[in-house]
Amino acid sequence: MTLWRKSPDLTLLIALWLLLAIGIVLLLPQMLASWSITSILQFATLLSLVALGQSLVVMTGGGGIDLSVGGNVSLSAVLGMLALDQGINPAWLPLICLLTGTLAGAINGWLIARLRLWPLIVTLGSFYLFSGLALALTGGAAIAGVPTALTQWGRGAQFFIPLPFLTCVIPAFLIAWLILSKSAWGKWIYACGFNEHATRLVGIPVDRLRLLAYCLSGLLAGCAGFVSLTWLGSARPEIGVNLELESLTAALLGGVAIFGGRGSVVGVLAAALMLVTIKTCMLQLGLNSVWQLGVVGMLLIIVLMAQRLFIYRR
Repeated sequence: MTLWRKSPDLTLLIALWLLLAIGIVLLLPQMLASWSITSILQFATLLSLVALGQSLVVMTGGGGIDLSVGGNVSLSAVLGMLALDQGINPAWLPLICLLTGTLAGAINGWLIARLRLWPLIVTLGSFYLFSGLALALTGGAAIAGVPTALTQWGRGAQFFIPLPFLTCVIPAFLIAWLILSKSAWGKWIYACGFNEHATRLVGIPVDRLRLLAYCLSGLLAGCAGFVSLTWLGSARPEIGVNLELESLTAALLGGVAIFGGRGSVVGVLAAALMLVTIKTCMLQLGLNSVWQLGVVGMLLIIVLMAQRLFIYRR
């Protein structure tokens, strides 16, 4: 009961992992094979990167949320591939994707932090803007032609861990953990989400922090777009579909408070891996993929209820 009162979302995450582990052992023991773990980590790479960016935005408070991450991933991948088709050196592809994502995030951050527009409305609008651009530029069709050298990295693995997960996800979460737990910027982010008024009074640049959070969210979305190119070998305008819902669920289930001021990136990574594992189990059991989105939505509602109970108990 003590853990539940202190952190109901963390308690829920641990309970779900235990239930999931028991279910896998009893019903799907084949998922414990190394090839299955590799597949889960590969699918979890995109969600983990986007969920980390989503978490940073939510932590800063002010009703922060980034519903545009899915559209950002798609647009970054599409623009990177179009640049490649125009003869750009493939070595510039990751930089193009990262810059595209960061610029898209900066647009959101500027509208929210500087013009004081509502994050929910701004990022919902930019989601449709980015997704619509990706569809318009491709006509809804995938653009193939990613160089073999890049796909070898995107599909490669080291000790059953996919290279993108090993070289992108783990370093990103490690850097985020160091910043949040060891630096003044991390303390400012938590303080900004916990009590914005007091944070402004002591001179902490709240608006700058929020702008930075949206830029980082865009940067990570751009990284996810690049990874999707190297993994799939093509730019798909629909690759970011549902990432906004899944990333928000992973963030909240991982312990990030919906009103900001609290959260752990370790929990976010564990939650992202769990969501992908649940979806994989459902596919293995032959359940219709339509149910996957319903399960994610249900988990989002449950974790919000858990956080609400926690707020009432404080």
